[in-house]
Amino acid sequence: MTANDYLQLGLYLTVLLLLVKPFGSYMALVFAEVPNRVTRFGARAERGLYRLCGIAPDEDMDWKRYALAMLLFNLLGLLTVYALQRLQQWLPLNPQHFGAVSADSAMNTAISFASNTNWQGYGGESTMSYLTQMLGLAVQNFLSAATGIAVLVAVIRGFARRSAKGLGNFWVDLTRSTLYVLLPLSLLLSLLLVSQGVVQNFRPYADVPVVQASSYTETVKDAAGHDATRIVPVSMQTLPMGPAASQIAIKQLGTNGGGFFNVNSAHPFENPTPLSNFAELLAILLIPAALCHTFGAMVGDRRQGWSLLAVMLVIFIPLLLVCTAAEQAGNPLLAHLGVDQHASVLQAGGNMEGKETRFGIVNSTLWATATTAASNGSVNAMHDSFTPLGGLVPMWLIQLGEVIFGGVGSGLYGMLAFAVVAVFIAGLMVGRTPEYLGKKIEAYEMKMASLAVLIPPALVVIGTAIAVMVPAGVAGIANPGAHGFSEMLYAVSSASNNNGSAFGGLSANTPFWNVLLGVCMFLARFLLIVAMLAMAGALAAKRHVPESAGTLPTHTPLFITLLACVVIVVGALTFLPALALGPIAEFLMSMH
Repeated sequence: MTANDYLQLGLYLTVLLLLVKPFGSYMALVFAEVPNRVTRFGARAERGLYRLCGIAPDEDMDWKRYALAMLLFNLLGLLTVYALQRLQQWLPLNPQHFGAVSADSAMNTAISFASNTNWQGYGGESTMSYLTQMLGLAVQNFLSAATGIAVLVAVIRGFARRSAKGLGNFWVDLTRSTLYVLLPLSLLLSLLLVSQGVVQNFRPYADVPVVQASSYTETVKDAAGHDATRIVPVSMQTLPMGPAASQIAIKQLGTNGGGFFNVNSAHPFENPTPLSNFAELLAILLIPAALCHTFGAMVGDRRQGWSLLAVMLVIFIPLLLVCTAAEQAGNPLLAHLGVDQHASVLQAGGNMEGKETRFGIVNSTLWATATTAASNGSVNAMHDSFTPLGGLVPMWLIQLGEVIFGGVGSGLYGMLAFAVVAVFIAGLMVGRTPEYLGKKIEAYEMKMASLAVLIPPALVVIGTAIAVMVPAGVAGIANPGAHGFSEMLYAVSSASNNNGSAFGGLSANTPFWNVLLGVCMFLARFLLIVAMLAMAGALAAKRHVPESAGTLPTHTPLFITLLACVVIVVGALTFLPALALGPIAEFLMSMH
């Protein structure tokens, strides 16, 4: 890696960390129990929404009512997105006259966007009308992200409150997440993206002449029924249009990841310039990182938030450097053939397959690492074209449970589940009842935390096992062998951890894959949320335990190291055998 590479990575991380404290403090005010200068600013609009929807904002819900409200709300959103896809041929704002989406694909997409996964088995510009994109997918980008933040806030209250029955009001938390956090940021980012050339209109697709005419050969049947070839000239191309910028902004800020266009943020109408690339990258990790500071402020000890952010960085930065170094080393198979991979465009040597030259290797690997550390399925390069070790990094980041930043809200409450497990392990070592943030961690909390930690990996291994045993599962593999297994493992890992990115090379828009991945996405999102709310409800009812000489400090380098090790060990023990059959085996074969 060159000095320029380190400069690019360092600039990104520096800007991100500089924004953590001010934005984290702002969100702490948004969700504060008492009125403040932030909530007073939008109080009139907030009250109007509550009256319109018949919400009693002062109602304090216990964890069961909070979970029920969350589940019913998300079920309604899921059914709405499904209906819009199935009925879009009869609805307005469909200038290309797209027909109804198939039942299995519509089901998969509805679950995907309701669960904040945004796995896409379809091509956006060839499948979805403008109305479906806006009213269905873009709206769910807001609401699924707001749901994640709301659940996190309820979990934080479980640690912060003492002898309480309630965790807050789901409708208030949902409204404030949307009104004060997601909407203002999305508006600002949308305007920036439009200024860089991201399309935002309602025009029909445009047919324009190509800059340089070309042709391709296709096979047809002649009059006798025999195969024949013909030359097809290409002089025109169709440019997709639509309200893209508004959806791209919230897909990144909400760690959703669903692209308006099929190739996602590699498309020049979705991510045209280095500045738009930097802004979108910053948006991916901004809220998850800042929520760590929000957590510290809400529990009354900002050191706790900084320690969780430190754990994330301790794991994220080394994996980022490994991914970048692996891609810059180039493809070992080409190196064996004597191909000089370091004499490429702009001297940016290495594996440039599947990457945009306007971004290069560093911005491609930074995006791949950030988007899989966060629960964001967007891509600006093809992960399927990464080297074996380069592709292993984003896959393993997903498999760690989407807690290294993770989705907005969901990443941090997932990390809190690991923190509970870590203090329990520490308590066993010294023979004391474990405590975290002044709350005793007992059998019930450990059961709920264990469920939250183990549900995603269980879905990954079970789902992948089913896929490799069923003919309909292996039928979609484009590359047999170890790489084909990696494609399947990545797909199930992405769905079961609500990430949404795809390795590529797997034809997953089939009834089998749509149903399998849809089930994984639904269970991974909502079972985990219910487990975390149940744990928060139990913690909120407990009294605060004063610190003593035997209390393990949870803001020190010792605890940061312990928590990072727990996250890594759980991921390694669960997935090392599967990774050995996929990217590791492929790497070893490429060396001979």
